Amino acid sequence: MRILLPTGKVTYTIVQEAAKGFDADVVVTGELASFLTPGQVRSLLSSDASYDLVLVSGMCTASFADVEQETGIPIYRGPRHAADIGLVLPLIGKIELSRDIPADEFLSGERRKEALARISRKEAERAPTFALRGVKIGGGTRIKVLAEIMDAHRTPDLRTKVLKFFEEGADIVDLGFGFDATPDDVRAVFRQLEGIEGPLAVDTQDPALIKASLFRADLILSLQEENIPQVGEKVAEAGCGAVIVPGEAGLLANIRLAEASGITRVIADPVLQPCGSGLVESLAGFTDPECPLFFGAGNVIELCDADSVGMCALLAGMAYETGASVIFCSEHSDKTTGCIAEMRIATDMMALMDGRPYPKDLGIDLFRIKEKRRRREPPLEYTEMIQASPMPREITYDPRGNYRIGIEDGYIVAVRNGKAIKGTKWQDVLFTILQTDGVSLFDHAGYLGAELFKAELAIRFQRSFEQDGPF
Repeated sequence: MRILLPTGKVTYTIVQEAAKGFDADVVVTGELASFLTPGQVRSLLSSDASYDLVLVSGMCTASFADVEQETGIPIYRGPRHAADIGLVLPLIGKIELSRDIPADEFLSGERRKEALARISRKEAERAPTFALRGVKIGGGTRIKVLAEIMDAHRTPDLRTKVLKFFEEGADIVDLGFGFDATPDDVRAVFRQLEGIEGPLAVDTQDPALIKASLFRADLILSLQEENIPQVGEKVAEAGCGAVIVPGEAGLLANIRLAEASGITRVIADPVLQPCGSGLVESLAGFTDPECPLFFGAGNVIELCDADSVGMCALLAGMAYETGASVIFCSEHSDKTTGCIAEMRIATDMMALMDGRPYPKDLGIDLFRIKEKRRRREPPLEYTEMIQASPMPREITYDPRGNYRIGIEDGYIVAVRNGKAIKGTKWQDVLFTILQTDGVSLFDHAGYLGAELFKAELAIRFQRSFEQDGPF
């Protein structure tokens, strides 16, 4: 297959090196590959129409649809960075690239879709130990994510939060009830959630609260020797699953007690201790009790001042190695916001581990700030340098007025004189401000661009946003 690779002067050497061994012509069309025009491609193809395919830079914004229609030669988007072209060229002819989406982004999306499809196929093929409302537990199925909502009876807009957790990847949502909760509170909470199809758990050891939940709860957290004699038979009659904890009698003794009361859907919780309080030692207790295992990652994450992303990946790996079937996590604090989605990705990574020695190159990952590979782009070329001057402390205010910028429900909002402009991308909001004559000074436009981009980053990384403050 003969390939035309139009590129820029600054990236020529990189593209030429990557093209060695391929039937490809690397042609310089200007200083930067991103400035390629349809006219330039048309000219190249008119002088030599023997190409089977044209691969343009993924940074190009022009449309080449008309040139492709005229010549009959397909024109695809390559990667955004020349450093990645060596990863794309071997795939040409094996897969069809996109005419609109840069190859690196397209291939990443395709790999992710295939990875998720593999997980789905494996899940469909495997038989569980038991199921809760159709959610498979144990038996070699993927690790299920159980998301906790503490003090559910005092949580505003509880239904929205439960639905959000399910949307973000929770398999089961656990409703916690503190010592101030009453049976009426429990019943009221579950009635709020009427019509939600996903499995719901009740988190309490109070027999009265457990009994109040049995008309809807699918899983009880937690049972031990003190409450099993009082509620065990009723839990069994309701067909609920139960998480069994060691208590004073020990885990195996309490499992046998629960089974004797008729409970058949048993999950064993050896209790995972936080870092510094016996984490490693408690892992030794995760032996096979001949029923699915519960891995309580929530406290480990909450009680350590470190980003939850990496902790989710590592704890999911521990859960995988111990053979756990359910992993428990929560979003009790600002630092664990987004933890449910992170843990679902982490457990999906473990579901792709069959036949692999480690969770790497899976098609999905938990990189959020750092990169897996740094771009190695060519150095900038220039003949003169001007040192940037510090911004004056005394600024000239734009006569058209100032904007208050904030974030609301995943949107960037820019407000002036009671009128708001709302969008999910900083450039869309800035473009709309410019289109509506909202700016008259260049430095004000630059300032707005910087603040709007900072707001988008805050949304993307689930951080707080303060106008004029550091990110």
